[in-house]
Amino acid sequence: MTNQKKYVAYVSTYTMGDNHGITIYDVDVENGRFTLKDRVEITNSSYLTISHNRKWLYSITDFGVESYEILKDGHLKPINMAGINGMRGCYLSTDYEDRFLFVAGWHDGKITALRLKEDGSVGEITDEIFHRGLGSIAERNFRPHVSCVKMTRDNHYLCAADLGMDHVKVYRLDHQTGKLTLADVIRSEMESAPRHIKFSRDGRILYIVHELKNIIDVYTYEEKKGNPFFEKIQTISTVNDYHASNSAASALNLSEDFQYLISSNAGDNSVVMYKIDQETGLLTKLFCLPISGEYPKDAMLFPDNRHLVSLNHESNTMTFFTVHPDTGLIVMNGPEIKVDQPNCVIFHRLEEE
Repeated sequence: MTNQKKYVAYVSTYTMGDNHGITIYDVDVENGRFTLKDRVEITNSSYLTISHNRKWLYSITDFGVESYEILKDGHLKPINMAGINGMRGCYLSTDYEDRFLFVAGWHDGKITALRLKEDGSVGEITDEIFHRGLGSIAERNFRPHVSCVKMTRDNHYLCAADLGMDHVKVYRLDHQTGKLTLADVIRSEMESAPRHIKFSRDGRILYIVHELKNIIDVYTYEEKKGNPFFEKIQTISTVNDYHASNSAASALNLSEDFQYLISSNAGDNSVVMYKIDQETGLLTKLFCLPISGEYPKDAMLFPDNRHLVSLNHESNTMTFFTVHPDTGLIVMNGPEIKVDQPNCVIFHRLEEE
């Protein structure tokens, strides 16, 4: 077992009275557990992302975004901080060449694009786009809330989910200037609130989880004559027929081998796992089961697909499970770990010695 790949997990949290917003854990893949490794000083880390070259980690903070170098042992070394000229973001991601960083603004309905430098530091703002318009109801949907920003895998278009406006806007990226121009709009059901998006490994399939309708929409994606085309091929529920009322879907994560998709449901306090048909991209639900915590804001399979962690935002815990995909069961795996208001988790494979 000495040649087994080693991983760390980065967990982002809100900071109330304790300004350590990122916690680093050593990951025991075989036993499906975390061990505390380090804590990083940062305020209100609402979301994390790792660059595609796996060298840098970027985090939302109250003051904009912060960049870190990922050291060989998984520790983080601060590089710099950059402002986003707006309210605190809720999601961030890089393009596939790691030349630009995109930040989603839930509070102000804004997309911010920033240039990334070769040393991983965050440079100047290259574009700012405010979503405008009125949604369908006058509570949360009365104005734009950009909840997720993600590039298509061909690196041509930035997809921005707006859960206030019930659509995903698709922007063409100018790789020289970092400017974004609207190319398409993927319209979701009214009052469905698209929250997070993921693409299949080959980039042909787009998955969109909808917070208020508790559904995942599946689309095919291709580029024709220099324009993006999306076609819906499936809608599948994230909850059981007998789920709790006022349930809200939150997480959306692919397994490391892209064989499975995970989502979670606040209110229902459950996690749902789907098998992905590798030919068609269609989803088959394997189970939807309780996570022994409140508001599972994020949930992720371990790299072995045999274990799962749920980040329970309201009960301030992480709960761990052994997963049996073939029988559709999960079994509690050891005690919960206390962590205040966790937001997201990322597994990172360490470079082998």
